[in-house]
Amino acid sequence: MSDCPAIAQLGNPILRTEAEPVHDLRDARVQALIDQLLATVQQANGVGLAATQISQPYRVLVIASHPSPRYPDAPQMAPIALINPRLVAHSEEMVTDWEGCLSVPGIRGRVPRYQAVTVEYTDREGKLQHQEFTGFIARIFQHEYDHLHGLVFLDRVEDTHQLMTEPEYQRQVLSHCPT
Repeated sequence: MSDCPAIAQLGNPILRTEAEPVHDLRDARVQALIDQLLATVQQANGVGLAATQISQPYRVLVIASHPSPRYPDAPQMAPIALINPRLVAHSEEMVTDWEGCLSVPGIRGRVPRYQAVTVEYTDREGKLQHQEFTGFIARIFQHEYDHLHGLVFLDRVEDTHQLMTEPEYQRQVLSHCPT
């Protein structure tokens, strides 16, 4: 049996809650929350996870990009935790691409996102970081950042005709088979 918390599913009010700032990084509960997020995203084979997704209303998210069956072209990176992240700048260019969510299992949708974002956040050691993310990593950040504001990717889909089930996504998009 796993010690990872359950991932909140669409319809759970926590997913529509504005997350609260973290005030004391030295609090053992904050460090435990980061560990839970990292373990849960790994166990779920995800590429990112926000604290609200494990029913914790705090401004903490993790990015853990790696190739997987859900995202075979994802870049490999060491997982990072972002505490109290802020989006401080973004590119003018937007890219629309497919997204899914551990809190919305079985559904994919095409979502427009900024190609590049500049963010500030505190790392788990308490150091302020200023970093630019581009491409897929920028998409992960924006997706998880939305969770901290009570949004899910479905809120960003511009055309409901661009929604599909995971099996259809695997068949049509990943295997490049037309309908």
